[in-house]
Amino acid sequence: MAKKKILTMNKIAKIGLDRFSDNYEVGENIADPDGILVRSASLHEMEMPESLLAIARAGAGTNNIPTDKCSEQGIVVFNTPGANANAVKELVLAGLFLASRKVVSAIDWAKGLKGNGAEVGKMVEKGKAQFAGPEIKGKKLGVIGLGAIGVLVANSANSLGMDVYGYDPFLSIDAAWGLSRSTTHANSLKEIFEQCDYITLHVPLNGETKGMINAEAIAQMKDGVRILNFSRAELVDSAAIIDAVTSGKVASYVVDFPTDEVLGVDGIVAIPHLGASTPESEDNCAVMAADELRSYLKYGSIRNSVNYPNLECGHIEDNRICIMHKNIPNTLTQISGKISAEGINIENMLSKSKKDYAYTVIDYAGTLSDAVLDAIKAIDGVIRIRVL
Repeated sequence: MAKKKILTMNKIAKIGLDRFSDNYEVGENIADPDGILVRSASLHEMEMPESLLAIARAGAGTNNIPTDKCSEQGIVVFNTPGANANAVKELVLAGLFLASRKVVSAIDWAKGLKGNGAEVGKMVEKGKAQFAGPEIKGKKLGVIGLGAIGVLVANSANSLGMDVYGYDPFLSIDAAWGLSRSTTHANSLKEIFEQCDYITLHVPLNGETKGMINAEAIAQMKDGVRILNFSRAELVDSAAIIDAVTSGKVASYVVDFPTDEVLGVDGIVAIPHLGASTPESEDNCAVMAADELRSYLKYGSIRNSVNYPNLECGHIEDNRICIMHKNIPNTLTQISGKISAEGINIENMLSKSKKDYAYTVIDYAGTLSDAVLDAIKAIDGVIRIRVL
């Protein structure tokens, strides 16, 4: 059996690459890959090879991957939700303190005292008042987005004595189970805006969330609100946040995605995208991404896909065919009919859909002829088939 080929587009942690056995060829210069492992490299200009079956992003966001194009070509796109959640949570907690106590400005000011010898102590005591800020205990924190990171932030903030409000209209059952009962369920963004002293964003960037923190949203917030953004820069309108910080409506803005506009603005703390920059996070993401690719290439199982439905199909007993297709009526009937007409017995069939796309896995006894495979490919809406 030919080795499966895995192309790495960035430096991937060794612990992740070690998940691939000798049955895989893994490297930076792989032609006609079956799978791609990527972190931050942009694939938008890449011509996807016909051999490519899946892309795994060692991270949560997939803005660097053309997911729509991949869906059309039957390429599964994976991410690694939760693998870097603790790392981001810890930096968000640091952001809460940075938003309150003007620590960054104070450190920069203290550096300027160098050379004053014995007078430094007196200068510190005289000048420190300008950097005073409130404690977070007892303040209201609004967590917008209760995914893997948002839940950890909410629970940790509760432990620190904050009064936490959480908002997520798409809250999953798993997230709900992990969320502290002390968190108040907010029914709308308006409730978060009006009630909270601190607001932290943990939602994906898409057409609905881009610019969600704009002048209109900020106008609904408390005077002196503090905003944290450890998700994506584009969630916050740069001009609106600069105006709000300058006027004092927003006391501070902490962002992990610097843009040219916000750099150097008093009251804005710009961190150079350090959220997931820990060795533990990189290891966790690499292992999860590698396991997702291996499971899909070997068994056809899909776990943590952003463009195709998740479907766990286990080990292969006899033979298996995996079919990527559009989510349109009568497709399954046509597929099973083509197989049955060959006199092949279907042992097991699993099928799930996700918006416009669907994925069907069929285990069968016997051998499907090329004519049957061609007939399945010819069914309207079928994008790709794989025989395992």
